[in-house]
Amino acid sequence: MHILLIEDDSLTADAVTAVLVREGVTVQHAGDGESGLVIAGDSAIDVIILDRMLPGMSGIDVIARLRAAGIEKPVLMLSALGRAEHRIEGLDSGVDDYLAKPFAPEELIARVRALFRRTTVQARHPVLIHGDLELHVRARTAHRGGRHLGLSPKEFDLLKYLMENAGEIVTREMLLRHVWKLNFDPQTNVIDVNLVRLRRKLQDGFATGCLETVRGSGYRLVAP
Repeated sequence: MHILLIEDDSLTADAVTAVLVREGVTVQHAGDGESGLVIAGDSAIDVIILDRMLPGMSGIDVIARLRAAGIEKPVLMLSALGRAEHRIEGLDSGVDDYLAKPFAPEELIARVRALFRRTTVQARHPVLIHGDLELHVRARTAHRGGRHLGLSPKEFDLLKYLMENAGEIVTREMLLRHVWKLNFDPQTNVIDVNLVRLRRKLQDGFATGCLETVRGSGYRLVAP
C-alpha cells in the first residue's frame, strides 16, 4: 500500500509515518497542501491522509481541489477539531473518513486498511445498476435514464449506499454509520437535507421517483 501523508507538523508526520512503515506501508510526505496536490495525482497513491489545519491552504480547501480535479482516491482527514459539526463538515466536503486527534495508532491503521479494502472492492465492481439508475463508482458519476445526475460528493456516497442496499430499508443509524462515519446521532438535519436534495435530483424530469420514505423505519431505493 502506498500512502500520501499531507501534514505540516513534523512531529505528527514522523509519528504517523513510523506507525505506517511498521505495517509495511510506503509513505510519501508533503508538508503543505500545494505540494500534496502535486503528488496526489500519482497513480501509485492508494490512500491520502490529510491534516485539516494546514498553513495557507486548509485541508478542506485541499479536498475541494482534489475532487474538482477528478482525483477520487480515498482520503482520511486528521484533525484536532473532533466535535460532531466538525466531523460532518469534513465528511460533507468530500473526505471518506475523519479521525480526531489524539488517536490510537491501531485505529489509524484500521481506518487506512478499511479505505484501501473499499477501493479494492470498487475496482472489481466499478458500476452499480438498479432499474434505470447507473452509478460508476471509480468515476463517481451517476445517471438515470441516460441523463447525468449532478451530485455532490456526499449525495454520491448516499446514493451508492442506497444502491448497494436497493430494495431494503435503510435506517438513519445505518446512514450515519456507513455514509457519515458517525457512531452517534449528532441531532442535526444533515441527513434530511441531503436526502431531500438527492430525491429531487433523482426525480427531476421523470414521471416517478425511486427513493421512498418508510414511515417510522427509514428509507428505501425502489426500482424506477
